[in-house]
Amino acid sequence: MAIIGIEIPRPDEEQNIEVEVKINGIKKQYHYRVEIFYWDECPFSPQDRVACIKNLIETYHPGWELAHIGLPTEEYIPITFRKRRT
Repeated sequence: MAIIGIEIPRPDEEQNIEVEVKINGIKKQYHYRVEIFYWDECPFSPQDRVACIKNLIETYHPGWELAHIGLPTEEYIPITFRKRRT
């Protein structure tokens, strides 16, 4: 799938995003969810951020798939999920 970048406000909390596009005259809708995950809530060691991110993605709701991992801060990491098509 091709990717088009769309700027959204800086995520300070959960955001639900709906995008509607026309591709060759055919209308399509996509649903995204930006989640903020705080490092201090991770069940793994604070130094093992990779394991934390992997666990967050693997245990996230099965109706959503990973779309993007944002830039981490010292406090949190924003992760964007795309709603799976049924």
